Amino acid sequence: MKIKIVNKSPFPIPSYKTTGSAGIDLYANILEPVRLKPLDRALIPTGLYISMPEGYEGQSRSRSGLALKHGICLANGIGTIDSDYRGEIGVILINLGEKEYTINKGDRIAQMVFIKYEKVKFIEVDTLDNTERGTGGFGHTGYK
Repeated sequence: MKIKIVNKSPFPIPSYKTTGSAGIDLYANILEPVRLKPLDRALIPTGLYISMPEGYEGQSRSRSGLALKHGICLANGIGTIDSDYRGEIGVILINLGEKEYTINKGDRIAQMVFIKYEKVKFIEVDTLDNTERGTGGFGHTGYK
């Protein structure tokens, strides 16, 4: 799949680091360092603008190393970039760690994965079909 990209940052166009990589790294395109105290969050710009085919989305995700070592995650879990969005890609970071963390210009702050999706049409009904699971949820099968 080909994605059109406008790069208004001084950093290279994102690329896959290995042949098996699913995601590309996003860089912090900021002028000054951003300090995140525990539970603080901030929108970090990337300087990237993209155009992708309809039926695809870009998903921004936490970088596992930042999450494990420092508690730096995406505040919204996974960020969705819709195929018709043409604004700058931003990443909402939150510090779930115990110490202040500083984001510097050029830091790799998140990764993006491109996903194909299907649109659905809802069919309104009065009841749903039965399954073995039924309405069981939220740990109904136990924890061990």
